[in-house]
Amino acid sequence: MAHRLVLVHAHPDDETLTCGTTMAHHAARGDEVHVVTCTLGEEGEVIPEHLHDLEGHPDDLLAEHRRGELTAALRALGATGHLLGDDHGGLGTRRYRDSGMAGSAAAARPDAFVNADLTEAGAALAALLRELRPDVVITYDPEGGYGHPDHIQAHRLTRAALDQLTDAELPARTYEILTPRSWAEEDRAWTRGASPAAYGLVVPGADDPHPPSVVDDERVTHVVEDPATRPAKLAALRAHATQVIVATDDLHALSNLIARRTTDREAFGRVDPRTWEPLRSTAPATRAGLVD
Repeated sequence: MAHRLVLVHAHPDDETLTCGTTMAHHAARGDEVHVVTCTLGEEGEVIPEHLHDLEGHPDDLLAEHRRGELTAALRALGATGHLLGDDHGGLGTRRYRDSGMAGSAAAARPDAFVNADLTEAGAALAALLRELRPDVVITYDPEGGYGHPDHIQAHRLTRAALDQLTDAELPARTYEILTPRSWAEEDRAWTRGASPAAYGLVVPGADDPHPPSVVDDERVTHVVEDPATRPAKLAALRAHATQVIVATDDLHALSNLIARRTTDREAFGRVDPRTWEPLRSTAPATRAGLVD
């Protein structure tokens, strides 16, 4: 039986970086995958030199470019895209703008996503959830994965939307995106040995802190691990060319040039949709996907 998944992300590229394997895996199974993107990433740093004029353009030209990148990435992953607040249910009308980092001029704009009225924005997402009736909803942990204001707001938005649903309308499963600590340490060690300097990339030190989404392995309840998704994930990463450097099939980086291992595995923690309390399990993490 086919299932329906809805993933809520802050900017174009977040969906691929955190959930590309999961989306491609479920799409290949015949499940219906929908991605709600909250902004078009207008404040993103542009990597390719020939596209630098897009960065900070007063007409937000980067937004339109990244819309195209997102469309191509979702096509590669087999997912359907929605822009938060677009009444037509697609990627057409922008309502909220990228907030940039905390304290930036972009964050002070009235249309910045971080300033969105969560009752209003939550109602827009709740309406889409009522229309789609997903079996699964996925977004970031309360700290937004790594603390970006828009990621934190995407978490709050998702909870605000779920709060507006009746019990009968709630998805059967709600997940936050996590990384088990053992994976994070293993990937960092692997990356140090992958000669990232040859590609102009750097690696965090062995003792550098991990982001908040890196948790003790026991917090993880579900894992999606599927090597067959590698071509789709790589195609989606390459589609986000303004934001992502794909150095090799196993190595990528963002504009900060910090090397990241490209893997075929992603992890999640199942949570209560009302309280966001972890629904812990004493059994090992389920590895067959996010739905039975």
